[in-house]
Amino acid sequence: MIKKAELAIIGGSGFYGLVSELAEVKVETPFGPPSDKIGLGKIGRHRVAFLPRHGQEHSIPPQVINYRANIWALKFLGVERIITIHAVGSLQTHIKPGDFVVLDQFIDRTTGRKDTFYDGPIATHISTAFPYCPQLGKVAVKELKSLGLPFHEKGTVVVIQGPRFSTAAESAWFTKMGWEVINMTEYPEVVLAKEKEMCYCAIALVTDYDAGLVAKENLEPVSAKEVIGNFSKNIEKAKKLVLAMIENWPAKTSCQCQSSLKGARFS
Repeated sequence: MIKKAELAIIGGSGFYGLVSELAEVKVETPFGPPSDKIGLGKIGRHRVAFLPRHGQEHSIPPQVINYRANIWALKFLGVERIITIHAVGSLQTHIKPGDFVVLDQFIDRTTGRKDTFYDGPIATHISTAFPYCPQLGKVAVKELKSLGLPFHEKGTVVVIQGPRFSTAAESAWFTKMGWEVINMTEYPEVVLAKEKEMCYCAIALVTDYDAGLVAKENLEPVSAKEVIGNFSKNIEKAKKLVLAMIENWPAKTSCQCQSSLKGARFS
């Protein structure tokens, strides 16, 4: 049985079909239980961990996900690099449902989430100027091109608290700011991964146009049913992308993600 992993996929349990020798493990953390048991297996020569962010039954809403426990558990299992797939709404008309966006920046609009491992006694201030792994981002872009999938090689995600969707006014504001997509789960996951010195690559799958564009174009407002339906319709493309990335996985890191704590502490 595989007991450690070098990379992780955070997403739904639908990704389990990519793996061989799958076994599930329960990990206890200082921050409580992760979203679910973690699947461990192999894709080619790589040992991979699978974590369903919302639980296998999709029963955990975004505002109460135990993000610290999830990231801590993956680090405990040896994970150094993370790929994640997010369902997002589009804030710009040229970013269409079915498109992929390789995220490179975020705007945090959440409230009250536990978003750091470092509450003291040593003050720790990591840089999040460039929060996503540039090396894995390039791998994602290369494989998206190779597969011929519609994509945007960079984009800023606005992370809202949830569980409600935005008002048309809020969404229109985000659009006017020039941000590309909107989501409820990207923060604080990306920051916690950086605090644990893990490479983090987030690929957004666009499921709908957000409320501001809906109001402007006189379309029907988004529903949870629409989001789930469009995500399910495109999940096979996402799985092909993740599989291609892992098959062409870089053996060595060329980024600075795994030294995020260097110079971050007052000690």
